[in-house]
Amino acid sequence: MTRLTTAAATAALMALAAPALAQNIIVVAHGQANDPFWSVVKNGAALAGEHTGATVDFRTPEIFDMVAMSQLIDSAINQQPDGIVVSIPDADALGPSIQRAVDAGIPVISMNAGADVARDLGALLHVGQSEFDAGKAAGERLAEMGGTKGICVNQEVGNVSLDQRCAGFAEGFGNPVSIVPTANDPTEVQSKVRAALEADAEVDTVLGLGAALVGEPAVAAVQALGRDDVLIASFDLSAGFLQSVADGQAAFAIDQQQFLQGYLPVSFLALNATYGLIPGGDVPSGPNLIMQDSAAQVIELSAQGIR
Repeated sequence: MTRLTTAAATAALMALAAPALAQNIIVVAHGQANDPFWSVVKNGAALAGEHTGATVDFRTPEIFDMVAMSQLIDSAINQQPDGIVVSIPDADALGPSIQRAVDAGIPVISMNAGADVARDLGALLHVGQSEFDAGKAAGERLAEMGGTKGICVNQEVGNVSLDQRCAGFAEGFGNPVSIVPTANDPTEVQSKVRAALEADAEVDTVLGLGAALVGEPAVAAVQALGRDDVLIASFDLSAGFLQSVADGQAAFAIDQQQFLQGYLPVSFLALNATYGLIPGGDVPSGPNLIMQDSAAQVIELSAQGIR
């Protein structure tokens, strides 16, 4: 049994045994309202609340806005919850608010983004994946599959975690890589991916940083151009992109199991509030590469908001 599996199983079993003491746990995430990825995180947090009896309040800014996010953290501190879960896409912008929470005696666990800075800011632990290492693994696999020139499509410019994914991809790929910045809009993503492929016929590899917002429109752009030679991979999962992987239209998806990123921190904080228990280290929720042979098995769970 892997360390991740052990941690998840332990949290689930102990959380189910915990008495319902109505702990109040606030989750502050950076995800934008139109990003399906974060609905899965929210689903995980909500289920952990059901299992532990904790009240879970999940908050995000309307757009990727670090000022608004820091204000949400400050507001959470004022409510003196039993714990705060926070993603950290920009440590410089969010660090002061996170440290205020720690100084106020509120236990903090980070998830999704911020593994490299969480401890320095006073977080108890981090649940997520190493974004650079995940990008590197994707680049290595795409190079093995024959890719020679790539683009990394960044739909949330300013998010350090996404920058790390592209940097890791470039290192692992070992071939030329260009960054294509876009808005968090599938229509714009499709247009920009198509434009990049039309501008340089040597580009044969596309890495998206979000399945629904980038992976799916990237597949549509490649199909519209009739470019069967283009390898497409994407971070995270959506039912549509997984179907493309299953059908051979995309190479693979990179799963960080974001359901666990919502579920485990809430469970850990509830256990901490009730029993003073907390894991002794970070919990890696990914990465896992979902290839063609396993994509079909994951589609239903993705459609249900679990994977």
